[in-house]
Amino acid sequence: MSGSSSFTAFWFYKCDRSWRKQSAEVRRQAHDEFINLLEAPGDGLGIRGIYSTIGFRADVDLIIWAVGSDAERIQDLATRIRRTKLGDALEMKQAYIGVGTASQYDPEHGPAFIKGTPPAKYLSVYPFVKTPEWYLLSYEDRRDLMKVHGQLGKEYPTILTNTVSSFGIQDQEFIVALEDDDPAVLVDMVQRLRLAEVRKYTSIDTPIYLGRLKDPGEALSDLE
Repeated sequence: MSGSSSFTAFWFYKCDRSWRKQSAEVRRQAHDEFINLLEAPGDGLGIRGIYSTIGFRADVDLIIWAVGSDAERIQDLATRIRRTKLGDALEMKQAYIGVGTASQYDPEHGPAFIKGTPPAKYLSVYPFVKTPEWYLLSYEDRRDLMKVHGQLGKEYPTILTNTVSSFGIQDQEFIVALEDDDPAVLVDMVQRLRLAEVRKYTSIDTPIYLGRLKDPGEALSDLE
């Protein structure tokens, strides 16, 4: 989903172990119900991706990345997911929501999901908070520091960036979502960005969730 979409949500689920004990027929019907909902979530809504996190995190099995034109639709979709048969076995362990806009430091830079860029194979997503000292710097100083940060990031052209704002609506100030077909490239870029001076103004940038983009049917099968 692109264009008018500005809200985005990342939902992190843990599947109850009892789900694997359900009959094959019950699981098949539940999968069909769940997939039908995600494929047709409703007007003003879309699913950018469904990600398996099994083997990457012990506390989360599945990430659903939803985008929508407003917060009401995002919340309604989360409610409808919870009311499905499979949703009854999924515990939401974390939820991030934010608003996607162009960068205040570089108007040409904006979230890939808003631009309509197709998702990459791997997703790394985490909360982000700046130190209070960052906001006491002049706009010009902040812009210059972010320019250097951006120049380092451009050394990795395959990486898709999706930074959205959560000021006043969640604990974090931003949600950072990075995408690439090779997680090793994500490692290289984030390590490279540690050299930027702006790093000293970072207060929080964990926990980090890594997910692998999968066909919905495959992602749900991973839960069994």
